[in-house]
Amino acid sequence: MIILAILASLAAIGLLCWLLFTLAVFALPAFVGMTAGAWAHGTGAEMPGAVLVGAVAAALTLAAGYLLITFVRPTWLKLIVAIAFVAPAAIAGFHATHGIVKHLIPSEGWQITFSVIGAIAVGITALVRVAGMAAAPGPSDRDFARA
Repeated sequence: MIILAILASLAAIGLLCWLLFTLAVFALPAFVGMTAGAWAHGTGAEMPGAVLVGAVAAALTLAAGYLLITFVRPTWLKLIVAIAFVAPAAIAGFHATHGIVKHLIPSEGWQITFSVIGAIAVGITALVRVAGMAAAPGPSDRDFARA
């Protein structure tokens, strides 16, 4: 029974890490959506209205980022947009990793070290995914060679 609990815990940690890496790009839209929803709720909107405002704000943030990455020509501007998406993902990666390692490692120095490694890994993953958004679909060299 103890071995089953250990295996289940490892599976849960693996699932959460996979979820973190998969959803890292959406950290900025989620933050904007949560902030807009909290603002709407604080100004008197009921829960359905606050959820709607948050969802619309998150969708607009993601759409604006996608459009900027896709259609803006200067590389430095694309880099600024990518950093805007990668920085919250790296911060979320730091805190997620720290939440896991603080239960496993007693030394605070090693906890921070592994948390920084987790932040770098999540940040790189988010950067690769954001850079993948910039690849506009178009005719490939193979299609051009066939024509």
